[in-house]
Amino acid sequence: MKGRGVVTEDFKALRVISEGPVLRVQLDSPETGNAVCGTLLDELLTVLHALEDAPEIRVLVLSGRGADFCLGGDRREFAELLAADAGGSGLRAVAGKARRVCDALSKVEAVTIARLHGGVIGAGLALALFCDLRAGADNCRFRMPELALGMPPAWGGALPRLLHETGAARIRELILTGDSFDAAKAAELSILHKVVAEDELDEVIQQWTKPMVRRSPVALRTAKVMLNAYSGAHRLADATLFDAELMTSVLTAAEAGRGR
Repeated sequence: MKGRGVVTEDFKALRVISEGPVLRVQLDSPETGNAVCGTLLDELLTVLHALEDAPEIRVLVLSGRGADFCLGGDRREFAELLAADAGGSGLRAVAGKARRVCDALSKVEAVTIARLHGGVIGAGLALALFCDLRAGADNCRFRMPELALGMPPAWGGALPRLLHETGAARIRELILTGDSFDAAKAAELSILHKVVAEDELDEVIQQWTKPMVRRSPVALRTAKVMLNAYSGAHRLADATLFDAELMTSVLTAAEAGRGR
């Protein structure tokens, strides 16, 4: 993934373009609302792991093609995985990939920026949360619908990240009610750092990116490591390691109940 120009990997669910020190990664399944499926997670892991050998990339910008950034997990794939294996091994594998993607997003040395518009739902919100900076269009709508779908809020280890960045009282309400909220509310909750009209999003990203690519790469990497370390210092143990098991257990139990 070194050098300039278009990255030529044959991705099915992503569009990846390298512009010198900036890597643009776009979720590229607009016909599904850029739903998060196993293929998308595999491809994101490929990109994020490749960055380990590409220190020249200073900034990664994550966006979505079409009307929405991401409308959440691929529920059709969830159903197919459970139909193929009622024990949930396939679903558990996908949930494990989600955890690894979110972990890699937070730990990758490049500064990560989420460029958000339209629907930012469930798993899509989780992907955005693990980015360092988040800019959203004023047409964004957010929702955590897991309980309404019969699932626990256990995707990718996002819940503690959300609680830490936003605060438990407000997030408790949004998870338990499943209420949607707009970009202004997301900014109030610190989910968004900037809110602008959609046609101004690229300008905001450029304003953030321009000084970052001029920084000392060592200083930039060290600053990110320090921020991650200090923000996680309050956690004595990482309970999110159980997220894949929790989600799989609830969904397999629900499926078994329907089959009686």
